[in-house]
Amino acid sequence: MFFKKKYVDELLHPTIEDFDTIVGVSTVIHGRIVTDTGLRIDGTVIGDIEAQANGKISVALGRTGKVEGDIHAYRVLIAGYVEGNIYASERVELHAGAKVNGDVTYGQLGIESGASISGLMISKTGETPVGKYDPSMLVRKDLPTTKNK
Repeated sequence: MFFKKKYVDELLHPTIEDFDTIVGVSTVIHGRIVTDTGLRIDGTVIGDIEAQANGKISVALGRTGKVEGDIHAYRVLIAGYVEGNIYASERVELHAGAKVNGDVTYGQLGIESGASISGLMISKTGETPVGKYDPSMLVRKDLPTTKNK
């Protein structure tokens, strides 16, 4: 489906973010990060990232950024790689080049062309899926069981 440029611009309307903490390109962090300010990651974080629930805190992952863990924030902007689940109470933006291997829970969602997701998309508004939905597509019951040797 093709959209006029004006409509596409409205989908990913830029937001003004303020990042007090920046993880640089050559930095690798092992462990859980809990933040009460905006966080931008251009390096690697191996662990969960959690923003305080009562604040409107954004977490952004730059093109060189990588997170191996879950991300919990008010707003999550991804242009890099995430191996884990994303939980955003307000909005998730997946920009061109973003790759997410995990479930995405969101209030609003914006996806640019070139982003990829391998996981479930879960709307916090409780909307039902559009189109045909077959739960057997999620879990296959015909897989062979393995026995411990």
